[in-house]
Amino acid sequence: MTTDETHDRIAEAFARVPREPFLPMAERQNASDNVPLPIGHRQTNSQPSTVADMLRLLDPQLGDTVLDLGSGSGWTSMLLAVLVGPTGRVLGVERHPELVESSRAAIEAVTADSAGRETLAEVVLHEAVTGALGLPAEAPFDRILVSAGAESLPDQLVDQLTVGATMVIPVTGEMLRVVRDGPGSDELTITRHGRYRFVPLVVGE
Repeated sequence: MTTDETHDRIAEAFARVPREPFLPMAERQNASDNVPLPIGHRQTNSQPSTVADMLRLLDPQLGDTVLDLGSGSGWTSMLLAVLVGPTGRVLGVERHPELVESSRAAIEAVTADSAGRETLAEVVLHEAVTGALGLPAEAPFDRILVSAGAESLPDQLVDQLTVGATMVIPVTGEMLRVVRDGPGSDELTITRHGRYRFVPLVVGE
């Protein structure tokens, strides 16, 4: 896929999925601002330009099964639902049960209002299991998007990638694109894509 095609698909997803329904009522007036916005529980709805950067690096394809770790407001999960289409799956994981509940409601509302519901992937949001990262029981995944900052590259998540799969994750403030080249956990191609600020990744998220 060319960069232009990827840009076009991501632009289409942003056009189809409004940010407002995924924000607290008091923040909806700021939805068009290119800044992170608070959603409660010391979490944020990420800056739109950062989300776009991460989605370009992830490059999700039609039919992919995607793990959205730290799904927060549910906005990124819904963007992924557009990008992977009706043959794909999006599984979100969030450690704050109140955010799981509110993001499910937002996704249901946006999906119900969408003129092209049949073109969207199913989105299933899970509350995180204490002591675990990701969803090992649902692995492997074609893509993993991590919207929280890790101190090191988590082996638990690498193990959930299928061979040929891609993970995008901020580690010590630097955005990494990780491609699993083979069955070994060390058979990886890692590229670095600039510095970003995120809330910390917590085991059980």
